[in-house]
Amino acid sequence: MTLLIIIIALALIFDYINGFHDAANSIATIVSTKVLSPFQAVVWAAFFNFAAFFIFKDHGVANTIAKTVNEGANAAGIPYITLTVILAGLIAAIFWNLLTWWFGIPSSSSHTLIGGFAGAAIAHTGFESINSGKIIQIASFIVLAPMIGMIIAFLISIWFLHAFKKSVWPKLVSLGVITLLIVFLANTLKTDPEKLKAGYENYYMNVIFDGHNFKLILLAFIIIIMALFTLFLNSLNYNQSERWFKRMQLVSSAAFSIGHGGNDAQKVMGIIMAAMVAYDASTYSLEHMVWWIPMACYSAIALGTLSGGWKIIKTMGTKITKVTPFEGVAAETAGAITLFLTEYLKIPVSTTHTITGSIIGSGATKRLSAVRWGVTINLLWAWLLTIPVSALIAMLFYYLLTAFGVNA
Repeated sequence: MTLLIIIIALALIFDYINGFHDAANSIATIVSTKVLSPFQAVVWAAFFNFAAFFIFKDHGVANTIAKTVNEGANAAGIPYITLTVILAGLIAAIFWNLLTWWFGIPSSSSHTLIGGFAGAAIAHTGFESINSGKIIQIASFIVLAPMIGMIIAFLISIWFLHAFKKSVWPKLVSLGVITLLIVFLANTLKTDPEKLKAGYENYYMNVIFDGHNFKLILLAFIIIIMALFTLFLNSLNYNQSERWFKRMQLVSSAAFSIGHGGNDAQKVMGIIMAAMVAYDASTYSLEHMVWWIPMACYSAIALGTLSGGWKIIKTMGTKITKVTPFEGVAAETAGAITLFLTEYLKIPVSTTHTITGSIIGSGATKRLSAVRWGVTINLLWAWLLTIPVSALIAMLFYYLLTAFGVNA
């Protein structure tokens, strides 16, 4: 029991560190464009990090993380997941997160945790302990998540740029986007009263606030706000449009903060649930989340975000490309769409990778030279090295723990 409590405490500490390590992802653009002061921005982001607790209810990402290492035991009867394995993975993840934070490198807390968990499991029972399908899926999104964010940000930026023109076509595109979203919701939302889980007596409240439905409604609402904004964009002069884009950044940064909270808090939830199952598989199951774990994890990441991570904010907000309110809205909206999409697919991704790709996509609409590719390439190396390096560190910590008799 003592070791389990230590693991839960370390997991929540990791979640807290994740919050201040990744605070830059949510607020770097809104700070660099001077829409909010750094303190106002972290309060804003932390609030919406915690708001994700009320939105993401199915915990699909948490389940994926918990299953990166196989359940059960090997031929010799040795279980793949033990408390020592989880402890070594957590210590390695915290070590790497603090190291990259100190040097201002926006690496992925998500992949640090995954690499640490996998590395400790390999040290324990070899490569057979790893769920290779899950690992390959997660690793592929090291590239896919920023690519998706970059493409969406580029398209949103082009959409906004054309909306400035005195032409009917951009307005038709915006109306088409709104129509498609309404059709999408009509064909995607769960409406069967037997399958709705919101718990309200009113049928329509149940439809809106069902865990599956509310995520989609919220995402559609954000995009519809952007579409409505473009309808009158060409009637504004430069100063007016700048002021409106700054207002829109409040919406886009809130959306990204919700996606950040929903994506990243679930990863720690998955690790804690794996520890609970390792401690007592007869009582706990990966398929049934213990009620207090989501509340604790969302609280920890929100508190971490309040602490901020100013070195990384500087890198994300100024060193990749100079960000304007226009580009900030495009990047944050694209990042939010990507995070909501991957959470819907139950794929854990890096919010760092996602927002970096989105910032590059929005900056590339000016010209490709506007993106500081030297900084970007350094970031890419940090991303690619995170999983293998954190895995190696976790192996080292696993061997140290077992050498000192910590073996449960």
